[in-house]
Amino acid sequence: MSSPLSPGLYIVATPIGNLSDLSPRAAETLCNAALILAEDKRVSAKLLAHAGSKAPMQAYHDHSDEGLRDSVLARLGGEAVALISDAGTPLISDPGYKLVRAARAAGYAVHTVPGPCAAIAALTLAGLPTDRFLFAGFLPAKAKARADAIAELARIRASLVFYESGPRLAESLAALREGLGKRDGAVVREISKLHEETVIGTLAQLAERYADNPPRGEIVIVVGPPAQPEAPSDDALDFALREAMADQSVSRAAADVATRLGVPRKRAYARALELGDES
Repeated sequence: MSSPLSPGLYIVATPIGNLSDLSPRAAETLCNAALILAEDKRVSAKLLAHAGSKAPMQAYHDHSDEGLRDSVLARLGGEAVALISDAGTPLISDPGYKLVRAARAAGYAVHTVPGPCAAIAALTLAGLPTDRFLFAGFLPAKAKARADAIAELARIRASLVFYESGPRLAESLAALREGLGKRDGAVVREISKLHEETVIGTLAQLAERYADNPPRGEIVIVVGPPAQPEAPSDDALDFALREAMADQSVSRAAADVATRLGVPRKRAYARALELGDES
């Protein structure tokens, strides 16, 4: 027999495709909550039926007003309220953070029931570096804003993760190719569903593949980090150090050159000392 939930807000991750991915704890939470806040009640009804939950639902999304948020907050002191999205982990490219912030500010407990997340699942499928990554959500729809956003992300030395729709995929891939250059990428769609697919290649190859062939389903784009720059040659390092040492101290010149050329400071300083002894 399941134990009653303590009052507070429960952030419950839901399946992104396969209903069997709903965790036992998530199902128990949905069955015992006094109220479930759902992005789209029609979408969530199937999930609640699968979980065996008869809890009432209330629509909660980007267009919900402050009055609804206040009414939810008023219940958190004595009841358990669960927040779910249409698929995956709430608040990840979904509404909800304002409710979490308000609940914490009011002193109510906030719990997470972790589970599926399309961004993380796509990273595991893409075969690209995962030691550092940045989730960037959806790229802007307008070309200029999209190009500006990509230019800002181009400086980040990490894998990049985007959500995208089928009709917009070709334009987004072309913009990523233009703004990020020669990088490896992956298009992952329909994660955990019957037609799950991961296509890998360079951004140029992916842009060409989908140029006239928009796929169906929910899509995640993963882009690998920029390639490491080649280490400068000894001659290039010497030239830069001599120029810098013409009007700077040895230590300052070495620090500036190390930063500019991307070499270890110890290497630049040691060579600067050698050059100083030679002069």
